[in-house]
Parts: sequence; structure tokens; C-alpha cells
Amino acid sequence: MTTIRTCPDWPDLMELAPNLQFKHYTATEAHLPAEVLMKMPDVDLETVELCADLDHNVYYAAHTDPRLVEALQDTHYYELRTWADEGRGEL
Repeated sequence: MTTIRTCPDWPDLMELAPNLQFKHYTATEAHLPAEVLMKMPDVDLETVELCADLDHNVYYAAHTDPRLVEALQDTHYYELRTWADEGRGEL
């Protein structure tokens, strides 16, 4: 059973990033890179969730498990506000 679903904050997210589509995923469904998963060895990847646009490697920290937010630091994933502030919003 999949738990992928559109983020309930989508109207607000559309204001910040109109070209992105944020959905909720479990860490397993998101197929995160090994470098992220190695930082979370004792976490059940079937229950920990993130809110992200996986096609653009952008996540929404407010709806992402704090352990995942920490593990995503220094990877090719960007937090939404950082992505928007640094001008990456130009697709």
C-alpha cells in the first residue's frame, strides 16, 4: 500500500514554488540516496515521512520528520525556503 499524497499545504507552497508539486512519502517510497539512509540506521524507513518534490530534490521541512531533515543536510536535496531564497525557483 502506498502513502503518497499531495501536501495539505499546497496552496501556500504554490506561492513559494509554483513549478513544484509536493507530496508526502515514506522514506522507503522516496528511494532516498544511501548517504541519507546511512545517517539513520535505527529509523524505520516505512514509517518516517517527508514532504518533497522528488523530481527537483526539494523538501518541505515543516512536514518532514526532523531526523530526515537532519540527514538531508549537505546532500543534493534542498529545503524549500533555501531553494526559493537562492533563486533555484527558476526552472
